[in-house]
Amino acid sequence: MKVLIIEDEQLAVAKLTQTLNKAEPDAEVIGVAESIASSVKWLLEHEAPDLILMDIELADGQSFAIFEQVEVTSPVIFTTSYDEYALRAFKVNSIDYLLKPIQQNELKAALQKLQALRSNSIKTDEQTLKIEKLVNQLQQQAGLKEYRKRFLVRHLQKLLSIEMEHIAYFYSEDRVSFFRTFDGQRYLVDYTMDEIEEMIDPKYFFRPGRALIVAIGSVEQMEPYFGNRLALRLKPGFDKEALVSREKVSDFKVWMGK
Repeated sequence: MKVLIIEDEQLAVAKLTQTLNKAEPDAEVIGVAESIASSVKWLLEHEAPDLILMDIELADGQSFAIFEQVEVTSPVIFTTSYDEYALRAFKVNSIDYLLKPIQQNELKAALQKLQALRSNSIKTDEQTLKIEKLVNQLQQQAGLKEYRKRFLVRHLQKLLSIEMEHIAYFYSEDRVSFFRTFDGQRYLVDYTMDEIEEMIDPKYFFRPGRALIVAIGSVEQMEPYFGNRLALRLKPGFDKEALVSREKVSDFKVWMGK
């Protein structure tokens, strides 16, 4: 069993590795990541491990953000210091958790549960859906809804991290999504417009139509348009019509006036 540990405390990594080796002698720790950024990088550059042991609280934020930036197909066991209300969510969704300090018998039981799931031929995508459901439920229960702070994109054989404050608008062409920054650069983003809308803060971004999401700072001018719609002039310039649908005009005006 190949295991990735996501934990920002070296002592905790050492203890967890020792406990893992006792609970499952055949387990091999093939990587350690200490932050959201390094976890995303590791998952992009390596094959999916058989298991991820993931701490919820990392140095640069909560590990939930990892799921927003990269597809996680491996089973995940969370390690946490959360209160009981959050732990109930793990139980409901059949995803295991380990309360720190982690005990050998608890880790072994979690690994046995993982083996049972595999023996029942549960598909990877079903496991992923359970994790996503869990993350959403935890965020709702704990009031921890966190919106994307940056996007990781590929550019000239490199990976770039673009802060949300630099993004002027998102748009789609032929079912492919892009965003343009305020300095005019265009980047492809590996999410649908519906997925992007869920990730970003509605205080700063608005979706006037199916193929466009605008940042409030990108709206340079708006004027009435045929069919009780609004036409927007964006910065940097957008080479297509930027229209607010009739159904969204009222909400858009409220958003712009906040």
